[in-house]
Amino acid sequence: MPRLSEMGWRWRILLALALLSALLIPWTGDDYLVKLATRILIFALAASALDLVLGLGGLVSFGHAAFLGLGAYVVGIMFLHDFEGTGFLGLAPSQDIFVQFLLAALVAGGFALATGAVCLRTRGVAFIMITLAFAQMLFFFFVSLRRYNGEDGIALWNRSRGGWLELEDQRTFYYFVLACLVLFLVFAARLYHSRFGRVVRGSKDNDRRMRALGFPTYRYRLTAYLLSAVVTSIAGVLLANATYFVGPAYLSWHMSGQLIVMVVLGGIGTLFGPVLGAALFILLEEFLPDVLDLFAAGAGEYWMLLLGPLLVIVALFARRGLLGVLVGTGR
Repeated sequence: MPRLSEMGWRWRILLALALLSALLIPWTGDDYLVKLATRILIFALAASALDLVLGLGGLVSFGHAAFLGLGAYVVGIMFLHDFEGTGFLGLAPSQDIFVQFLLAALVAGGFALATGAVCLRTRGVAFIMITLAFAQMLFFFFVSLRRYNGEDGIALWNRSRGGWLELEDQRTFYYFVLACLVLFLVFAARLYHSRFGRVVRGSKDNDRRMRALGFPTYRYRLTAYLLSAVVTSIAGVLLANATYFVGPAYLSWHMSGQLIVMVVLGGIGTLFGPVLGAALFILLEEFLPDVLDLFAAGAGEYWMLLLGPLLVIVALFARRGLLGVLVGTGR
């Protein structure tokens, strides 16, 4: 991924168009379109966070939905305690979204630190399976929690408060989510080209050589994993507020797989690519079933069968993902 100051004209045009479109969407007056765009931005944030470990560190985490779900459950559990008047951990403003961000970061960060200390001592298939195992353990833990409605999840009747921001207003909430995504992308772009980013990338290419040069690569990779988990949990807080619902499905391996697909579609290691991948995946999920139903009744439920060939085409002919195709670096 080039530095922001080194981007060619295609990069600049693409970013300008994307940002302009994102800013103008709420002014269309179409509430459905704004909600759809909000969902895209939230998953773009989660997918971009995953790319910190998948693209930067070459670590295929098949349990990243655990952090998304933890962030969402922080919102749901706080809401439920507020509704019952019991409070949560003595936090009076427990429906303040910034308090929820902080608590979600602490919970997800603690879980990432504990599990990452084990996972990151492995590579390849072993890393994939261990991250999946930890995420599934968390999934079944929340399914069994009757206190928080188990597999039925928690329905929310209002969004969290945001200080002087009126997040119940769909347009305000949309711009809040957009601001979170833009801030993270700016931070991640700087991180990618920092000493930290170069060490993590070097560890992906040749960990033994980096350690021989004196870099504690394990600590660097664990820090990247921790940062990715924290940002993904913030996406979970936003997702719960966007959908007015929290459930164990947010922690399932299916959700982890979807995040990986978004990154692969958009472009691994590009940071901006996962935003494009998230948009494409959500749009396919939203509209492709209806298109298929026009040709054959009931065909829409099998829309994901078309996703496999699409991923094969991207892997064979667009190794930098769809973003690489758009900016002329597809292979």
